[in-house]
Amino acid sequence: MLSGLQGKTGMILGKFLPPHAGHVYLIEFAQACVENLTVVLGSLKAEPIPGELRVQWLRQLFPALQIVHLTDENPQYPHEHPDFWKIWQASLERVLPQKPEWVFASEDYGWKLAEVLGARYMPVDPGRENFPVSGTAIREQPAQNWDFLPEVVRPWFLKRIAVMGPESTGKSTLARQLAQHFQTLWVPEYARTWIEAHQTRPSAADMPQIARGQWATQQAMERKARAWLFYDTELWVTTIWNEVLFQQQDPAIAAQAARQRFDHYLLCAPDVPWVADEVRYLPSGGEDFFLRCQALLEREKLPYTVISGNWHERWQKALSALAQLS
Repeated sequence: MLSGLQGKTGMILGKFLPPHAGHVYLIEFAQACVENLTVVLGSLKAEPIPGELRVQWLRQLFPALQIVHLTDENPQYPHEHPDFWKIWQASLERVLPQKPEWVFASEDYGWKLAEVLGARYMPVDPGRENFPVSGTAIREQPAQNWDFLPEVVRPWFLKRIAVMGPESTGKSTLARQLAQHFQTLWVPEYARTWIEAHQTRPSAADMPQIARGQWATQQAMERKARAWLFYDTELWVTTIWNEVLFQQQDPAIAAQAARQRFDHYLLCAPDVPWVADEVRYLPSGGEDFFLRCQALLEREKLPYTVISGNWHERWQKALSALAQLS
């Protein structure tokens, strides 16, 4: 904090819908000005991102900061209610741990907010010159504004595409190529990592650990990806392998699979030549495995496109399916 500044307490009020680089700059600016800063996140039930999640994001970004969640269903603009400012004054004075001496904001409402709270106003980048972005722009075009998103927020806006199907149908190649095309990352299949590391086929007892490894790989990659993330298989496929190899089903793996959220599935058909390697088991079981995958997608009501034909046709079908999601 700059020594000699008149006033040691400050506050920021915002929706943080979502938190972005401009908000981070605003908070860091205010932290450099006062000893005690409180950030009030005001949310409404009808907003597209839950307020509790936005508070969680802010606390991950600023773990030492006082962050207050205001859930009062207050009017959002002065024209909506004749007592707009009185309503907000009452809400803020109820939740603030101390009276602020400074109000920090990048918008003009900061002047009036400071006045009603008996504080002084300090504007911060009101012209958005340092960070030309807004929450509205991010919600409408997240991919185009990706660089303004903090890492903890990115998974919310990520387009998740799972590639699934039988062995030797080009899943890994397709996931890798799509990641290169969209300048992002892809999630490799953890089962292959497990098998190659242990140099043996998995047993039924290994499947929960393989599932945990698949889940962990997916989670670890989501903050690093850029707008899109492509998954070479996922946990529903692990449940199918459990059935095919060991004639069993693990409710815990199925429950974790149900918690996954993908925007689309690319289901690779077994209509390309089989290529053997040390971790492939079913040279004649491709059609059965494909039908199991398709039945699962239908049962769980998951959106998918069948990827079939020669390699060029498969690529074009994948791009066409993803174009519908952009």
